[in-house]
Formats: sequence, structure tokens, C-alpha cells
Amino acid sequence: MKYTKLGKSDLTVSRICMGCMGFGNAAAGQHSWTVDEAQTREIIKRGLELGINFYDTAIVYQNGTSEQYVGKALRDFAKRDDFVIATKFTPRTQEEIDEGVNGQKHIENYLNQSLKNLGMDYVDLYIYHMWDYHTPMEEIMEGLHHVVREGKVRYVGISNCFAWQLAKANFFAREHGLTEFVSIQGHYNLIAREEEREMAPFCADQNIAMTPYSALAGGRLSKRSGETSKRLEQDAYAKSKYDATAETDGRIIARVAELADRHGVSMTEISLAWLLTKVTAPVVGATKLSHVEGAVRAVELELQEDEIDYLEELYVPHALVGVMAQNGKQKAGNVV
Repeated sequence: MKYTKLGKSDLTVSRICMGCMGFGNAAAGQHSWTVDEAQTREIIKRGLELGINFYDTAIVYQNGTSEQYVGKALRDFAKRDDFVIATKFTPRTQEEIDEGVNGQKHIENYLNQSLKNLGMDYVDLYIYHMWDYHTPMEEIMEGLHHVVREGKVRYVGISNCFAWQLAKANFFAREHGLTEFVSIQGHYNLIAREEEREMAPFCADQNIAMTPYSALAGGRLSKRSGETSKRLEQDAYAKSKYDATAETDGRIIARVAELADRHGVSMTEISLAWLLTKVTAPVVGATKLSHVEGAVRAVELELQEDEIDYLEELYVPHALVGVMAQNGKQKAGNVV
């Protein structure tokens, strides 16, 4: 495993971050394909053995059971100073808005619940899961700074935002002596490269770490034509996410398979090796030991410039999908 600093922070993280959305009680949340606690523990233990020290979860993953499973496994298998745990909070609910719960109180409440789920006193990275158009940005930044000062959070990150939103928030924080975001977790992979337009140059200029999710496009970049997975079969969101670009994406995926055969490695290794030339640490989901092992092997694989060009050559602009598509349809004060 190789390690690097997470942006401007002093956190040393593995080049692979284990994405923990696939862990949790399948009967308790939004996904039916997640793995149970016993499997979660086995996968995390293997990840730690292979040098992965960076783990990403969220309070909304399977109604908190992901945090619970992940927290217990990390506590049992590693010393607290030997891993970096990230979790996330979502925008205020309508009920909170009606009750007058402001942004700062919302953050405090959600963080306390996450700490309880994890069984920890603090998190290393607390991530603003998606832009909240119904809560003043100033309240969010002040709330995050407050929990950092309390010692419950070491650093803060953001997810599913535009470059202008990240710039606006960080420049406000800088101007007012508040905590800035050190990382961005966006949607970025070989068949979804819109982050290269503005986000990647901005992050390079500001030394903000990119830790993208959907690193394998829901598994598409690890599978040959005709292959499938439990997630792709049962998760309607994952199935539909790339439907509009399936033909173009398929030609790129075929090149991944071609290079995998040339190198004698898996498609996972090729896809992640490409992404590792662009970002700090991709968030890679795992529901099997083989997923972890393939991701770790990718760190050692170095693609040649002509191979990188070959993989990138066929890309065409893609419309935003998923949470970012929702962000793009919103305006301050409205959801349209």
C-alpha cells in the first residue's frame, strides 16, 4: 500500500479508501444488496491487513447500521490512531426546518448520533454529504467549525457539490477564520469525467484532496459484457445511472478489458490505476474479499501515457446523474 496526505490536512491516508455503503442491515435501509456484520468484519479486517487505513461511511447508510458495523470492526481490529474514519451528514429535514432547528444544531445532533453509532469520541473527517439549499451556507460553516473546536472532528470535507460551491464555502471560512474543507468526494471515474472541467483544476490549485465515489461506476468498470452483480440486479438507482450513455461507455469498458488482458490483471486494477493518476484516494466499495484485494493491487499498477490516452480517447461529455443531477436542478431557496 502507498500513502499520502489528505490535502492540506495532517492526515496520512492510504491511496485506497474503503467505501462502506455496502455494509449494514439489508432490512433496515435503502439497499437490499448490503452485507451483514460478519461479512463486514471479514472485509474490514482484510483491508487493514493489506494496509487500507481510510474508511468512509455515512449516517444514512442503512439507517446507521453501516456506521455501527464499521465502528465496531475498526475498534476491534485496530488502534484508534492507526485508521482514518470519515462519515457524513445530510441536509436538514423538513421536520427540523419546521421546528426551527438551525444548521449548527443540525450538525451537532447528527454528529453526536454518528459518534454513538461508531462508538468513538471523534471522527477524522466529517463530510457535508450534499449542498443544503434550505440552510444558509454560513450556518453550515459555523456549525462545522464549532464541532472541530470541540474536538469531535479533526477535519471537514464536502461531497456532491460544484466547484463554485466549494470555492464559496472555503473563501467564506478563510475570511472569517473558520475551518475550511480539505477534501471533496464527487462522482468521478473513467466513464464519468465531468469533475475534470472545473473541480479538478480548482482542487489542484487549492491543495484540496479528491476522494471520488463510484470509482468503478457501480461495478461496470470491473465487469465484461454480460457480467452482472447483485447490486446491479437489485439497485434501480445503480442500474439506471448510466443508461443514457451505455453505448459510448461500453466502448470505453471494452478498452479496459483489452488492457486488463494485455497486463494480465483484472479490469478493476486497470480502472483504478487510471483513476489513481488523477486523485488522492478513490472511495472503493467492497462486498467481497476479492474487491478489497483487487483495489489494493491497483495501487502498484502503473499505466503508460499511451495507455492512459487510449482509455480516455473515446470519452464524450456526460449529463450529471444521481445526487449531482439533483444539485444541478436546484436554486437557492427552491427545489425545482
